[in-house]
Amino acid sequence: MIKVAVDAMGGDNAPGEIVAGAVEAVREKSGIQVALIGREELVKAELAKYTYNQEQIQVVNATEVIATEEPPVNAIRRKKDSSIVIGMNMVKKKEADAFVSAGSSGAILVGGQVIVGRIKGVERPPLAPLIPTERGVSLLIDCGANVDARSSHLVQFAQMGSIYMEHVLGIKNPTVAIVNIGAEEEKGNALVKETFPLLKECPEINFIGSIEAREIPHGGADVIVSEAFVGNVILKLYEGLGDTLIKKVKGGMMMNLRSKIGALLVKPAIKETLKSFDASKYGGAPLLGLNGLVVKTHGNAKRTEVRNSIIQCMTFKEQAINEKIRESLGAQKDIPQ
Repeated sequence: MIKVAVDAMGGDNAPGEIVAGAVEAVREKSGIQVALIGREELVKAELAKYTYNQEQIQVVNATEVIATEEPPVNAIRRKKDSSIVIGMNMVKKKEADAFVSAGSSGAILVGGQVIVGRIKGVERPPLAPLIPTERGVSLLIDCGANVDARSSHLVQFAQMGSIYMEHVLGIKNPTVAIVNIGAEEEKGNALVKETFPLLKECPEINFIGSIEAREIPHGGADVIVSEAFVGNVILKLYEGLGDTLIKKVKGGMMMNLRSKIGALLVKPAIKETLKSFDASKYGGAPLLGLNGLVVKTHGNAKRTEVRNSIIQCMTFKEQAINEKIRESLGAQKDIPQ
């Protein structure tokens, strides 16, 4: 049985969609237990709407909530009874195998490093979401955790991303590329130019060179390496463009009688195609390189993404990703806190 602590108060749709996602997860997987952390009366009121195996869900009371606009470091230090801090401590104390939250990104990043702690040898833990592509999915690493990254950080991102893709997605010898403004090795900013030769020399990864942003949706590489500023811009543009295209297609189909008739004919095919580009089905973004599993979902996550984020924790735990990262980096002990 895998136990997942879930921040019931984090995100735009809390606690309703968070609780609904947890219920869907335990209905689908009998091997999951969920600890919903939040204001007890609110969480229990939402749970009362559903039928589920009550042995699989418990409520952990948290009197405080960390708001998105709060300074992360101060919030983690001062709000000891917040859902994020309680959840992180459950992972640290091995009372939970994983923590999932749609709450403050900054607080989750700080809490992950300060409370859960980094694996020895990991310089910076990156956020690593799966993004849909023409060929399936790619791992975008980093997408928001380390804006001021160094070349050694990016090399570790590539190593950890390769481990994730091989053992979670089953892709043997995944290809790795670094985001650049051209395919030539001499192009790019100082960070890319410094990192490129280091990635070429790294025997643990299958480095194929630079990748331009336009090649990412085509599935140009299995692991897409970047520092957080560029990665976050790519992710947000990806999501925004996807939403816009879907709205445009739907709008075009409703323009006149002829288009409506055509829409009825192609609806099944389009529905299946759009489903393959729905990023929510891949769950959230794990913060790789920590002593325990921490998963960040979108702030506007709804029940489907929450459910899938909880379920993805099973695969992560079963495949012992943290242990494989620790072994890959040659570390035996965790960094003391």
